[in-house]
Amino acid sequence: MSALLQEMFKTGIYKKKQGKVCRMTTAAALLALLAAGVYQLYNSFLAGQGAFMVYAVPLMLLALSAWIAYRAVNYARFADFLIQVEAEMRKVSWPGKDELFRSTIVVIIVMFLLTVLLFGYDIVLQFLFKWISLGMDYLATQLGIF
Repeated sequence: MSALLQEMFKTGIYKKKQGKVCRMTTAAALLALLAAGVYQLYNSFLAGQGAFMVYAVPLMLLALSAWIAYRAVNYARFADFLIQVEAEMRKVSWPGKDELFRSTIVVIIVMFLLTVLLFGYDIVLQFLFKWISLGMDYLATQLGIF
């Protein structure tokens, strides 16, 4: 635990030249998530309080969130992971425009066919359950249960 606290209070950037894009986008996403939490806290708890609670507490929490996001992406183990992710993403062969278009058409057609198939199953099962229910009602009436 003390190693984590020591790491959180460092100010340097771990492996400054490596994995910049991945680390910046991860920090921005983490900051956005934490900022959404601060905003929710503001709306649910702090609204209508005194000026300090309304303005200073959210600003301090946002500053703390920014520091946490900055330090998280510079934590050695996590930063190494993000550096490796960016290196692997550079190796990916991305599809061209034509292949992307064809794949999109295939996905749309398959989704449409699955929708039609599930709709058909739904209609058949509704009919089947209704028929079973009517049969059970008729049987119960004949036996004098109802």
